[in-house]
Amino acid sequence: MKMLRIFALIGLVLAPPALAGEAGDLVFAERGPWDLAAAPVVWTISQQGPEVEGFAALGEGTITLRQIVDPSDGKPVLQLEEATARINRKIGPFPVSGGDPALTFFLETVTRDMAALTGGSPFYIRNRLKDALFRGGEVAEQDGQRVASFRPFADDPSRDRMHGFDSLTLRFSLDDPAGPIRRMLAETGALAGDRPAYRSEMVLK
Repeated sequence: MKMLRIFALIGLVLAPPALAGEAGDLVFAERGPWDLAAAPVVWTISQQGPEVEGFAALGEGTITLRQIVDPSDGKPVLQLEEATARINRKIGPFPVSGGDPALTFFLETVTRDMAALTGGSPFYIRNRLKDALFRGGEVAEQDGQRVASFRPFADDPSRDRMHGFDSLTLRFSLDDPAGPIRRMLAETGALAGDRPAYRSEMVLK
């Protein structure tokens, strides 16, 4: 599947960063090996954005991380299932000992959407996200959770051409670094041309 090939190429989660700061360490904490035999992990997903050619917001739905059996060898593997207003599909398989497929899905969705809404290069956007997550960010306590926040494009030399995405903020809320990320949020201010803000959120059920 195309998105799975992209996941393998970007390597955002499957290989933990060697130089992450405190915020990056929280986001990229080791969550494997996963054991989801008893029950899957489910996030609600909500996404809004301007109606423009080349971009369609996901709307409301769910992202499910499920353990299945690989028919080729009978061993457990992970599978993501996206069920939203825009699409229903299965993504995988992922190794149970690998990183965090849900985090990878979230970051690649933000990359793809930003590229569609700005006309920018997804490769450039992806690399800037990686750099910000691996080396930047801030950590705060909020409602008993640790929240890691990032502004990947605030100081970007190309921010004047990002149509408002220089305001993009990523927030990740965790109560247990070894457990699933409870909340993943990407949001901007109002976009160029008085277009409404972009907002994409996943919340653990």
